[in-house]
Amino acid sequence: MSENPKVKKSFQERLKSNEPILYDGGFGSQLFARNIELTNSALANELHPAEVVDIHSEYIGAGAEAIGTNTFVASPLHLEMAGQDTSDAQRLIRLAVQHAKAAVERNQRDVYIAGSVGPSPGAIEADSGDTTFGIPNTDAREAHKLVIHTLAEEGVDFLCLETMFSAKEAAIAVDVARETGLPIAVNLTYKWTKERRTGKVIYRTDWGNSPADLLEILTNSELSENGSLLDAVSIVGVNCGAESRRDEHTGMPYAISGTQQLQAALTERRIDGKWMMAYPNAGMPKLDENHNTVYTQMPDEMASHIPALIEAGAYLIGGCCGTTPKHIKAFREAIASYRSAKTTDNSK
Repeated sequence: MSENPKVKKSFQERLKSNEPILYDGGFGSQLFARNIELTNSALANELHPAEVVDIHSEYIGAGAEAIGTNTFVASPLHLEMAGQDTSDAQRLIRLAVQHAKAAVERNQRDVYIAGSVGPSPGAIEADSGDTTFGIPNTDAREAHKLVIHTLAEEGVDFLCLETMFSAKEAAIAVDVARETGLPIAVNLTYKWTKERRTGKVIYRTDWGNSPADLLEILTNSELSENGSLLDAVSIVGVNCGAESRRDEHTGMPYAISGTQQLQAALTERRIDGKWMMAYPNAGMPKLDENHNTVYTQMPDEMASHIPALIEAGAYLIGGCCGTTPKHIKAFREAIASYRSAKTTDNSK
């Protein structure tokens, strides 16, 4: 009788290791790079399946240990905004997970699949105060429920709530996500703000939520249907982020500052056992002489900040809009160099 094949550790087991996890990079921008421009990027799961698998595969080949499904805007709310049939949402989500699995199989490597869950396409009732200007909380909850439960049914390893502008919407999504029993990552996207009285720089979302506010809302959320939500969250982090007039708060510098502020908020509240995630944009998007969108932070430049990002506390590290497989390859090399240097220092 042959021996049993090696079984991949569960994602929760993988989180017990101190070795950083390399996430993938931008997906929509990689579709654009292939001249695939759609009203909703989730449509690529049906219209351009080979390219979706190829993008995932290139990130895996670059060294990514975890990849996110092409489902960031797959919810019925997003499809409706794009003039698409909302009943297609579940099928597009299932295809997305299948494509991610196909890429993992192609590369024959142990790679975790994150179910990508994006924000609603507009303010929700909890933030706007009513349903005249905001999407009803119940609609947002039902949309997240369809996306999250479909991802779980298709067998993703963990759920990645990302680019959340509202900590309240993040709380609704966590409340749904914990029903699946999967590990949950919650990533907000922040902007630079300064307190008028103290002059202290604090990152806040478009709805004014700081990292500390996120922890407070998850702990004491009126949007939870059953107590505190924080215990259900394994990972908290920052992603996206681009300041048009503040390079020092864009891309990797933004990720470092955001991680430091998140770490400070966790420490102040004596919250232990949470990993941190950071995957920023490749700087600011700009138009080149041919009117194509390009990003300002190159792979080597971003990779040079990896040691500082790890020192700040980031554990899952990747890229968002504009980052490419070349960025992720540079990140992998930088992480390996950092780990090697630390091992050498500790052995002296």
